[in-house]
Amino acid sequence: MSQHTTTDITRVSIPTDTVAPTGQTNAYLIEADEPLLVDPAGRHDDLEAAIDECRPAHITATHSHPDHIAGMAAYAFETDATVWSPVGYENRFAQSSGIYPARTFRGGQTIGPATAIETPGHASDHTAFEVELTDGRTAIVSGDLVVAEGSIAIGGADSDMQAYLDSLDRLRERDPDLLYPGHGPVIDSPRETIDRLIDHRKRREQAIVDALAHSAEDVDEIVDRAYQKDISDVYRLARQTVVSHLEKLDAEGRLRWDCETEQATLLE
Repeated sequence: MSQHTTTDITRVSIPTDTVAPTGQTNAYLIEADEPLLVDPAGRHDDLEAAIDECRPAHITATHSHPDHIAGMAAYAFETDATVWSPVGYENRFAQSSGIYPARTFRGGQTIGPATAIETPGHASDHTAFEVELTDGRTAIVSGDLVVAEGSIAIGGADSDMQAYLDSLDRLRERDPDLLYPGHGPVIDSPRETIDRLIDHRKRREQAIVDALAHSAEDVDEIVDRAYQKDISDVYRLARQTVVSHLEKLDAEGRLRWDCETEQATLLE
């Protein structure tokens, strides 16, 4: 567990059942006239101490994955804060958090001190929150959109690789001074980090295309050739990410992807 405080935002890293290498998820308490708690990942003494000093008026999450939302219901009841979810995702939010949102938001809407930015890709309901700090800098609470080291897993029925890349571009265009990610340390070099993640996705996609060009068709064979290293510890995530790339390439007309047989054929 670690705690870090800036002028306006308190970060508490909470141990969670997450696939992130840190084994922790960051909860953020944004101080303001109407304080906002983002991603209450679970009950924790340090988070409760922060809440005792700055009681949130609003609570929300960057997305509804369990490792970001497990403490939502408990802290909502204890603080009587208004619970928010993205419009259209109320039922998913309630199922994951155990509490139905009192209000909903769209991109561009303000929740207390933060402005919502729609950032789908890792999850279709993924949202980032932009905050202007008292020292004049701009910070974005970015959830599972960026990490200081490594990469973000994009895979599964609710993920979309092209949407993720578009969200990274959207984040880059905002040109924030700081990023507050869902896992790991605060990022003080946002542009470099975003560019690194975009470049990583481009290189992984090219490795997949190269594998297909050398007669790989089955998804597991594509994974093996695209990574060319021991990924046994994260194989499931890597496989899901490769499938997400294949779905993107299929949508672009660059290959034919059969989700039933899990085989791909290059069309170029």
